[in-house]
Amino acid sequence: MTAININKNNFQNEVMNSDKTVLLDFWAPWCAPCRMVVPIIEEIAGERPDIKVGKINVDEQPELASEFSIMSIPTLMVMKNGKIVQQVSGARPKNAILEML
Repeated sequence: MTAININKNNFQNEVMNSDKTVLLDFWAPWCAPCRMVVPIIEEIAGERPDIKVGKINVDEQPELASEFSIMSIPTLMVMKNGKIVQQVSGARPKNAILEML
């Protein structure tokens, strides 16, 4: 499975109503550290069917970025049952991202 592009239209269904743990990547195409994290996020999405992985482009979804007070990118967020359980800013290696889950 690949990471799902999350937007304000599918956020409620894909994230808030998810019965799985959700890993969200807040990113932008112009952000170099974000581009370093993308292949790791995609790899995790392919390896972990037990979680849902979503990507939120902050340029295209400013409402969601604002709602979660995203000040720097990349920001990785883990949500369970519609609640934030973990959040970090900055590029992280794969093992550190997996430890968040």
